[in-house]
Amino acid sequence: MSTLVISGATIHTATREVVTRGTVLIEDGVIQAVGYEVAIPSGCEVIDAHGLHAYPGLVDAHSHLGLYEEGIGKEGHDGNEATCPTMPHLRAIDGMNPYDRGFAEACANGVTAAHVVPASSNLIGGQGLVAKTYGACLADRIVKDPSAIKFALGENPRRTYRERRESPSSRMGSAWLIRQELTRALNYRAKRQRGEGERDLRMEALVRLLEGEMPAHVHAHRLDDIMTALRLSEEFGFRLILVHGADAHLIAGELAARRIPVVLGPLTTSRQKLELKGRTLETTRILAEHGVLFAIASDHPVTPSYTMPIGAIYAVTAGLAKEEALRAMTINPATILGVGERLGSIEPGKDADVILLDREIFDVQHRVRYTIVGGKVAYAAEAGTPPVI
Repeated sequence: MSTLVISGATIHTATREVVTRGTVLIEDGVIQAVGYEVAIPSGCEVIDAHGLHAYPGLVDAHSHLGLYEEGIGKEGHDGNEATCPTMPHLRAIDGMNPYDRGFAEACANGVTAAHVVPASSNLIGGQGLVAKTYGACLADRIVKDPSAIKFALGENPRRTYRERRESPSSRMGSAWLIRQELTRALNYRAKRQRGEGERDLRMEALVRLLEGEMPAHVHAHRLDDIMTALRLSEEFGFRLILVHGADAHLIAGELAARRIPVVLGPLTTSRQKLELKGRTLETTRILAEHGVLFAIASDHPVTPSYTMPIGAIYAVTAGLAKEEALRAMTINPATILGVGERLGSIEPGKDADVILLDREIFDVQHRVRYTIVGGKVAYAAEAGTPPVI
């Protein structure tokens, strides 16, 4: 049995009260105990974390890590199969390089898991996965695959195909093409239930969506595109995760009533296009006040995954409570992605994904001293770190 103990840290669990000078007991990659009076087994590895702050590993709910590799330009772009606007059968895992430098940098800066999804040139871009940012074997790093089907509304698919003089060139055409594909999936399911027709991988992916096995991870910034996503979800009965949501604050009450989660971000870019005209940092506070479940994400490589805490700091300056901001980087994204039973908090029974910081995470000068993934020290800062005993 492999045992690791974190001793003396201020433990920010994300779901329970803060434990000062507490202990986390980890066995075989799983958290066994958290508290003030935890017995430390003899002969185990102990990290002396006095003066440090322990947080759950951050969970990036929307990224393209490994699909846009670091440092090699267009040669490393595998996020879009922009040859057909509807590609639900594609799988991000087949284009993702798990050994891309971006994963190591994310890990070293406290991001221990990421939702990797195709990009947004297509109306339906393919299937994502949730993976750890550390581990020698990809199979061991996968938390959930597939996790969701990526959809995109608004300017990105419209611009991609308009330039080719292909459909969709308008928002009307975008909605129609999605409806057409979902209707085909309904017809395909009916035929297969009658024992008719051959297998169709494209349709099978959408059937899984329609049967509730996966949600739709829908890129939408502008209010009209958000409303289109709501209509499609209601019309076809699929679960919806709203992504980016620049105008989500305008219908916070509606989102709360429908229990639609929102993945916001990135929060550290300028309003680079018309769709972002209404974006405000106060969206986080407004969603929190209405009880909307939301996460703060990076959209790596639009912003590096390790900038998530910076976005959260900005949200706090705009009125979001620190406790809410922490949950938006940890337990909220884990819950939205359907992996909250494993990730997102420091609690017994959870994966031992823990980060140790020299300051509180909302101090812009904080530095990650240790990143622990699955009970293993994945990263330790080279200088000035507490000893590993």
